[in-house]
Amino acid sequence: MENLLTGLHQFHSQVFGREREFYSKLAAGQNPSALFIGCSDSRVDPSIITQAGLGELFVMRNAGNIVPCYGASNGGEPATIEYAVAALGVKDIIVCGHSGCGAIQAMLDPKKMEKLPLVRGWLNHAEATRQIMLENYSGLKGKSLLRAAVSEHVLVQIENLQTHPAVAVRLQRGELTLHAWVYQMDTGKVLAYDSEDGRFTSLTDMSPELAGKRKVSNPRQAKQK
Repeated sequence: MENLLTGLHQFHSQVFGREREFYSKLAAGQNPSALFIGCSDSRVDPSIITQAGLGELFVMRNAGNIVPCYGASNGGEPATIEYAVAALGVKDIIVCGHSGCGAIQAMLDPKKMEKLPLVRGWLNHAEATRQIMLENYSGLKGKSLLRAAVSEHVLVQIENLQTHPAVAVRLQRGELTLHAWVYQMDTGKVLAYDSEDGRFTSLTDMSPELAGKRKVSNPRQAKQK
């Protein structure tokens, strides 16, 4: 805790004091361009990964970067999504999973959650991913299974997003774009799925202009082609 308090003092005396005009503008209101839905994992920071400045991202984080289907949860996720889309008018929604995700490991092996009933209950929202892995990836084990599960899980959350009325309306109008990402902690690369070719490829190996064109609409349909 001491290091956090030290950082707090440094921020107030050095950063805030030096950028007081900027922070005054932020205090007047926010206008983020994207909603970033990510995992609560302490090693995955959306602003650091994207190098976004304050006010650029509206962030929703939870264990396993889960987006419950509309009406399936009384938590804050539906309200956060609705506010970002309908009130703030974000143009992009990013769902970002990450390598080595503990929530996905627990989802694959429910025995790990015997002493964590609340976590077990939360991960019921990931049941579709678990069933996909059981039915379609029975030949994989270990790290290969986890990598596939992380990617499939992100795509399921993209599908769940489209059940939310505010999202569905703006998708139909062409005012919103969905993005499915996977952050690789060991390499620093971010992989993105594109419905055009039905696969994840590295955004960091493309120009920003080309990478910006990768988007996802109906991932399950695309994968079946």
